[in-house]
Amino acid sequence: MVNPLWKNTEIRKQLKIVTKETAPDLVLTNATYLHGIFKKWMTGNIWIADDRIVYAGKEMPKVDASTEVADMTGKYIVPGYIEPHVHPSQLYNPISFADHAAQGGTTMFLSDNLTLFLALENEKAFSLLDQMAELPFSFYWWTRFDSQTELNEEDRLFTSKSVGEWLDRQDVLLGGELTGWPKLMAGDDQMLYWIQKAKMGLKKIEGHFPGASEKTLARMRLLGADGDHEAMTVDEVEMRLLHGYGVTLRHSSIRPDLPHLLKGIVERELNVFDKLMMTTDGSTPAFHLDGVMDLCIKIALEAGVPAIDAYMMASYNVARYYNVTSLHGLIATGRYANLNILDTLENPVPSGVISKGVWLKKDGEKVLSLPDIDWSIFPDLEIDYKLTDDDFQFSMPFGIEMVNDVITKPYSVSVDTHDSNLSKTHDESFLMLIDKKGKWRVNTLIKGFAPGLDGFASSYTTTGDIILIGKNREDMWIAFNELKRLKGGIILTENGEIIESLPLPYGGVMSDLPMEQLIVQEQALKKALKERGYKHGDAVYTLLFLQATHLPYVRVTQKGIYDVMNKKILFPAFMR
Repeated sequence: MVNPLWKNTEIRKQLKIVTKETAPDLVLTNATYLHGIFKKWMTGNIWIADDRIVYAGKEMPKVDASTEVADMTGKYIVPGYIEPHVHPSQLYNPISFADHAAQGGTTMFLSDNLTLFLALENEKAFSLLDQMAELPFSFYWWTRFDSQTELNEEDRLFTSKSVGEWLDRQDVLLGGELTGWPKLMAGDDQMLYWIQKAKMGLKKIEGHFPGASEKTLARMRLLGADGDHEAMTVDEVEMRLLHGYGVTLRHSSIRPDLPHLLKGIVERELNVFDKLMMTTDGSTPAFHLDGVMDLCIKIALEAGVPAIDAYMMASYNVARYYNVTSLHGLIATGRYANLNILDTLENPVPSGVISKGVWLKKDGEKVLSLPDIDWSIFPDLEIDYKLTDDDFQFSMPFGIEMVNDVITKPYSVSVDTHDSNLSKTHDESFLMLIDKKGKWRVNTLIKGFAPGLDGFASSYTTTGDIILIGKNREDMWIAFNELKRLKGGIILTENGEIIESLPLPYGGVMSDLPMEQLIVQEQALKKALKERGYKHGDAVYTLLFLQATHLPYVRVTQKGIYDVMNKKILFPAFMR
């Protein structure tokens, strides 16, 4: 991987800048900047050479014709915002999301590796990470210890060698999130070994404990969990802090909890803001029209959080928790030059953004897009089989009913599944999960998805396998064939025609479009689904979590229909 430290020659050059023998590349003069250690606003000048702050204080450097000098009088400068819990492939890809986030001041991600881990051998995945490390944005990662579903080959994928290679990387700062924690608590020593290895490397372990009791939190803390982002009430925040957890407050497209959590923390006068972080937790594209970490800071300010605390919850607090304050979260000598220039403290959307010493936004205008990387090593979704009439056999005695956009429970099927067209007077539809390689399928019915939907296909799933939904088998077939032609995407069909199409050319799970264009496609798709009866919060998350065995109560997986609570396969997958 790319070594994050500076070469000897670079450091010697930086020393000469401090002694005023040579000039820096950029100087921000008359700067009022937030210092995370003092928790105060300081005044002075910030010297930047290449991607590093070489000095921040009262002195002025040597200035020559090559030096850019920017007067910051009347501005406030804060560290670049850090998103500590990113799922970087929620239709977007890591680069397109980072490019969008950076315009709101978020210049560092801690990202989930699951998509890369499942799709690529480590060597190829690491080559992508190394390319990202060269960009004017700070990418860090966490490594999964489980797949959050039932995979046919989980033991072959999640090995001590494969997981260990991720943990050995310097840009992997944590392990988790522990969606498979019940297995750990039940005696999974392999997962415990990985946790211990992470601890030996001074890395954090992130939990996934929605609704967990105090007893569960205490036991998981003993097993090695350091933090959790699943608190949904102020009482749950307090309980996690009581047991020494790092607490990340969430504001996402399916759990917009941050306003009421912060309101409660302020009302109770807990004074724990220096122990808190914030995240948008993998929200879908259109949610980010309102921002990323800049949105979280805005919510914090509106909830009555003091301004310095609000900004530190999205910068210094994160860097301190993950042991990277030597590089991030602090405006001081030796750190990466990740700086946001604010016109007022009340508006966290910066008018200027400097990331690794590079202007990405200046005077309120975008001046640089992040360059893309070479995605050619990411495998295309090549579907080399055809559906047959036999694939459309639905004879399950029970189906999957949607309680909300992500929770599903079993129900008794009440319609005749032999008819190739289901009536739109009820809310039951055909549901098929089919192997992207064509080896197996799982057929059942889904209740409450969209009763007016004829045909629908998606390769956007937890595992990249194909989901088909609809009332009309012919339209489902057409949607599948279009998905096959596109090599991945989300397709909606009706009366034999394609109504909406959202291509996902990177492995069938990620778009290659800039966020602005992707958001238009996502909004059109969601509008079409809503018009056909989808009544829940986020249809994209429904597609992602139909396989997710960390949620109750029944899931459709590679192994078949899975009972989450009893941890068993109710009906196995059919071999094709």
